[in-house]
Amino acid sequence: MSRSGLPAPEAALHPCVGHVHLKVADLERAIGFYSDVLGFALTQRYGDGAAFLGAGGYHHHIGLNTWESLGAAPPPPGHTGLYHSAFLYPSRQALAQVLARIVAADIPIDGAADHGVSEAIYLRDPDGNGVEVYRDRPPADWPRDAGGRLRMVNAPLDLPALLAEA
Repeated sequence: MSRSGLPAPEAALHPCVGHVHLKVADLERAIGFYSDVLGFALTQRYGDGAAFLGAGGYHHHIGLNTWESLGAAPPPPGHTGLYHSAFLYPSRQALAQVLARIVAADIPIDGAADHGVSEAIYLRDPDGNGVEVYRDRPPADWPRDAGGRLRMVNAPLDLPALLAEA
């Protein structure tokens, strides 16, 4: 039985987020952020109100639309909604390169952390949506306690050292 009282799944789950679809106020501005700064490729437009972006030849990891949000303001703090979307980069150098584009675009960084298992940078897209860009360390390098249990941390990430690898 699961915590919610539902039957426990029979098979082990291997979840993977296929894509995130965001309501945005300005489609062109959002496309610019996700393509020029984060490095996703525009794969398709859907009329004047939506666009899809992907990486590595995938049809889309990000959907953007203005169907209900054209010109709208971001939700106010203290309300429910998406905390952040997270985008995994394949290496420390790739993360350094996206950091260089963030800095060059003069986008404020909300925070940066070394979690032991990963290195992460937190920022906001032009519509105020939280974004995490990160890279994972190899599982063999993940910190563990004496019993072998995972021990994630929240240590400062040295952004100047990372940037030097761009």
